[in-house]
Amino acid sequence: VFLRCKITFRTVVHQTTKTHAYNKDLSGAVDPMLHPGADGIRNPTAEWFMFEVRIHGRGGQGVVTATEMLSIAAFQEGRHAQAFPSFGSERTGAPVVAFCRIDDKEIRSREPIMKPDALIVQDPTLLRQIDVFAGLKQDGYVLINTKGTFEELGLGDIAANWPANRLCTLPATDLALKHVGRPVPNVPLLAGFAALSGLIQLESIRQAIETKFSGKVAQGNFAAATEAFEMVRARIENLRKEAVNA
Repeated sequence: VFLRCKITFRTVVHQTTKTHAYNKDLSGAVDPMLHPGADGIRNPTAEWFMFEVRIHGRGGQGVVTATEMLSIAAFQEGRHAQAFPSFGSERTGAPVVAFCRIDDKEIRSREPIMKPDALIVQDPTLLRQIDVFAGLKQDGYVLINTKGTFEELGLGDIAANWPANRLCTLPATDLALKHVGRPVPNVPLLAGFAALSGLIQLESIRQAIETKFSGKVAQGNFAAATEAFEMVRARIENLRKEAVNA
């Protein structure tokens, strides 16, 4: 699918030399990829693995804006980041894929992300059209825009064989309609991803929102982001409690 897509020339790259400390993720566990230090704080001398995110959606859903905002949020936290899209077709409703890389050092690769650490699916109808899970790394994060469960989406096998704290669904379109008045799920999904992965802080999402929007639109988007973040955080916390009590 990706090899047939047309790669555009709009690449957003943020490079920085600032340092950053990483906290424990919301499940209370330390992810060796994101948080190499035993106490959940990243050791500056520890090896950092580039984190790659692939976002699937349709034209008009803000897929490209989502990766750009994710790169801005990462930059706000002192990291290098890169965002760029790949279009199968630029018409509204056509499948769109966009990519974001985050690293502590300069990013030189400009290739499409074939083996993502995380997938964000903005339109669940794509699950019946393309293999959005192609190349997903073992135990990678998956966030899907839907009211339903993985089982209801026909993804029961994935749910049964994947760590529960790496999988999440979120009614992002509903949240966008509620707070912004438009069915654009990108910002709630970014905030949900921040809560799910622990990679980005909600405050950084707010700063990214303010670079793209202003006034009431920015306020509405941050309200949607905040509710999405809290929803996913609560779900992760419940999973953590269930694991402790098991």
